[in-house]
Amino acid sequence: MKKILIPTDFSKYADEAIEVGAQIAKENDCEIILIHMLELPGQMNDAITGATSIPEIMLFKRKAEETLKSIKNRPYLAGLKITEVVRLDGAYQGINNYIKQHSMDLIIMGSHGATGINEIIIGSNTEKVVRQSETPVLVIKNKIDDFKVKKIVFASDFSKDIKKPFQKLLDFNKLFGSKLKLLMVCTPNSFKSTTTARKIVTDFVADFDMPEYSFEIHNESNIEKGIINYAEEKKADLIALCTHGRTGLGHFFTGSISEDLVNHATKPVLTFKI
Repeated sequence: MKKILIPTDFSKYADEAIEVGAQIAKENDCEIILIHMLELPGQMNDAITGATSIPEIMLFKRKAEETLKSIKNRPYLAGLKITEVVRLDGAYQGINNYIKQHSMDLIIMGSHGATGINEIIIGSNTEKVVRQSETPVLVIKNKIDDFKVKKIVFASDFSKDIKKPFQKLLDFNKLFGSKLKLLMVCTPNSFKSTTTARKIVTDFVADFDMPEYSFEIHNESNIEKGIINYAEEKKADLIALCTHGRTGLGHFFTGSISEDLVNHATKPVLTFKI
């Protein structure tokens, strides 16, 4: 791992992500890229070519650059290579555009989640990045003074299309030397016998150089609840899973377990796009 992208809107949630990023960067000698997307008011976007709007835009940009420099000088970032980037763009669109233009190994984002009608219609910027990013996304939900990943729960159906992102999980796991707990959640609508589930997982992991791991089946009324309850029961430090990146009506009708977990889980969530 060489480069970690950390978007910030200067909120406490973003600060919590930066602190975790600093801990990971120090352990792995990584560069941190702090990026702020300067989202302009709608009327200013319409008039962005107008001469009267330019001074105001530049003022906002300078203020953002000054704030990033002040973050760079925080004690917990001392000794790390930090690059500051300010872009005039929408939040999640700009982040995804930057990822496409630059090679990143990990994105770390803070999130307070979303609930109710906002979750259904709007969603958070973090959720949208999780859905679209080809780069693994680590979502931090709370302040973590000592980010140690001793146990990772990876929840999956262990189908063939998971194999490529699963290798990325194994690469991440090597950074921390974690114990890997593979989990299959069985619900009334997706029941598998223990014998069938174990064969699926045994066949799946046969193609990999596996670290120490265990496999368990957890029965629950729905997959999201099963993952959260199992992770709590096992005192996991991190929940990892894959996302299909569904959008539009397909996302509305089928849902996305990864985005639900980003919104509702209290533990850090690491996602990999299939």
